[in-house]
Amino acid sequence: RDLWRRLDDAGLDWLSVWDHLYEVPPAGGTQPHFESLTTLGALCADTSRARIAVLVACVGYRNPAYLAKAATTLDHISGGRFELGIGAGWAEEEAKAFGYDFPPLGERMDMAEEALGLVSSMLSSERTTHDGTHFETSDVANLPQPIGSVPLWVGGTGERRTPRLAATFASGWNVPYVSPDHFAHLNAKVDEACERAERDPTTLERSVNIGFYLATSEQRVAQMETQLHEQKKLMPVDFLAGVLLATPDRAVERIMEYVHAGAEGVNVALRPPVDAQALDAYLEFVVPAVRAEAA
Repeated sequence: RDLWRRLDDAGLDWLSVWDHLYEVPPAGGTQPHFESLTTLGALCADTSRARIAVLVACVGYRNPAYLAKAATTLDHISGGRFELGIGAGWAEEEAKAFGYDFPPLGERMDMAEEALGLVSSMLSSERTTHDGTHFETSDVANLPQPIGSVPLWVGGTGERRTPRLAATFASGWNVPYVSPDHFAHLNAKVDEACERAERDPTTLERSVNIGFYLATSEQRVAQMETQLHEQKKLMPVDFLAGVLLATPDRAVERIMEYVHAGAEGVNVALRPPVDAQALDAYLEFVVPAVRAEAA
């Protein structure tokens, strides 16, 4: 809580959490870990400036009508700053440990598509009836309605369905832990999906998540790189392509590569404990430098 208050006071634009029940990389639930929606309630109450979000809520963990009600509540707690991401999920180990079904990816994407339509209706209508394959509601009320609109985000690295869902339902599209070149490739797919949906591509916000592995010395950068290569063996994707593994000067260059690839937002993912000197350098040097170059 001290950390996110500091980030909000420092003028950062966006604070979000992920929706995992276990640690990542997977370690069998051996590391302390909090649940996202309850954490978001404190985050919304503790801050006053930054946009607040979850990137992204796993569709299999909650009934989407319940999720819409929770999003509305968080919107009110935050004074209209909350934004909701929805995705198919990928962490099979934690899902099975908690007793959730984990169907094949195609079915999970079907669930996400249906949930996006249902949630969108509940966030904009006082009552919603939905009779779908995976979810249903019967004249369900969502009162009070959100303060304004709760932007929806679609997240993921898929090249076909994810761009289409973003273009159809979302205010924003987010992709985690990819290289700038891969981001540019996926970004083009999102543009194409917008054109097929007859939507102006400039109305869909684009962002990328990259891991925070900033260090104030080259020696420390090298040490973290060795550690990350060990963690890579446990991950389902090559997340090393999308990390901020650099000293402050190089970090500015790296972030700007994403900006030039089309990212309007670059979310730098912190994992406590956070190196105090590295965080100081990020807030006092990297963020102002990026904002100046991107202006």
